[in-house]
Amino acid sequence: MSETSLSREAFDRLQAELEHLTTQGRVEVANRIEAARALGDLSENGDYHAAKDDQGKMEARVRHLQALLKQATIVDDAGGGDTVAAGSVVSLRYEGDDDVEKYLIGSIEERREGMSVVSPGSPLGQALLGHKAGETVEYDAPSGSLKVEIVEIG
Repeated sequence: MSETSLSREAFDRLQAELEHLTTQGRVEVANRIEAARALGDLSENGDYHAAKDDQGKMEARVRHLQALLKQATIVDDAGGGDTVAAGSVVSLRYEGDDDVEKYLIGSIEERREGMSVVSPGSPLGQALLGHKAGETVEYDAPSGSLKVEIVEIG
């Protein structure tokens, strides 16, 4: 897993989620598995299989969070900078389109209500990094080359 840029708020939120999953979450799932075992025949025990499935998903999330936090770099997400950087919220206008769309440049773990997330490592993210409001950048998308104007950085 490559380095991930996270705001302090997102890092702390993910750290708290990891702590919850590795303590209280594991105890709750173990209790559900034990209660389901007490019901008898495990081969046709839906509660047991559901609890084991939940345990597997939770442990996968634990491993993901551990790896993510180990590789995380905390960035200043105060916004208002004059160039696009990880943690910036940018308003963009695609060439030939009048609509302005807002994006957060960062990890999907930074997602916010009503705002799409663009990874700094994606073609669009790489094209935007270091540029200023008013500039137009070009990047290669699967559908071909696209131009986008940076309307605002906030």
